[in-house]
Amino acid sequence: MKLKDLLGCVGCAAFFLLASAWIPLFGPFLSLLAPLPFLYYSTKLGLYQGIKIAAATMLIIGLFAKLIGFPQVILFGVEFSLLGIALSELMRRRLSLGQTIFIATAFMLALGICFLFFIALSENLGPFEMISKYLQGHLRETINAYEQTGITKENALELEVYAKVFVDTVSNVYPSLMIVGTGFAVWLNIVLAKPLFRIRRLEYPKFAPMDRWQAPDGLVWGVIVSGFALFFLSGGIKLIAINVLIVIMAAYLFHGLSIILFFLNKYKIPSWMRIGIYFLIIVQQLFLAVLALAGLFDQWIDFRKIHRRAEG
Repeated sequence: MKLKDLLGCVGCAAFFLLASAWIPLFGPFLSLLAPLPFLYYSTKLGLYQGIKIAAATMLIIGLFAKLIGFPQVILFGVEFSLLGIALSELMRRRLSLGQTIFIATAFMLALGICFLFFIALSENLGPFEMISKYLQGHLRETINAYEQTGITKENALELEVYAKVFVDTVSNVYPSLMIVGTGFAVWLNIVLAKPLFRIRRLEYPKFAPMDRWQAPDGLVWGVIVSGFALFFLSGGIKLIAINVLIVIMAAYLFHGLSIILFFLNKYKIPSWMRIGIYFLIIVQQLFLAVLALAGLFDQWIDFRKIHRRAEG
């Protein structure tokens, strides 16, 4: 393990891990890229050396984070370092893009759930109770900040009502949000690893073109079953149906994004226009819904005509 590699990994990982605390607006997004340095160095140096450099990096970052008053960074750093190493090993095994994302997401979720149970038990709370308490604490701080600005008592009470509804809603759909968020983080690091590996002349897996990706055909039955359960059942089954539906529609959203990418590539849309299109998709929720529906109905409409070509 060379000092140059260690310093490079420490610098990049520390920047991404601390971005959420130091950089407003874009910080949380940048923090999702924390697995990328570990993925890069594990691919460059091999699994054994990658584990060594990850351990040394987290030891240095952990000490630094404790000194500056951000001990929670250590937990996220351990998770993201293990994800980067796992991604490196999965990509080395030449799995498909879907298999790589699925296995890495499942691994990260299992790891996150173990950490969540460990932290909850240390505070004598249940996992979801701890999450609810965490959300309520942050919202309470936000409400207090608004109250100090001099808003009326009626507005403060109205804000508290909205805050309670928000906490209850997020608590109900937290499992699906956790799955979707983890899957997105895995996908993002795999996608951004491609230009990084190309610049550094590292071998990148020959995944199938992303503009041809499609959700499994059988996934539509999940939409049908969870949809019926959502409208005709109640209680715990209804909550499960909501979470299942959110996860499935997120998969169809990526299907819809692959359709958009297909046509952007087909008509050779310039980069500056692509950035504008992606920005509109991110900020306008209606486009997200349209893309998810496009992915859902693509197996019948076949927007890209790839099914027809396969049959021919």
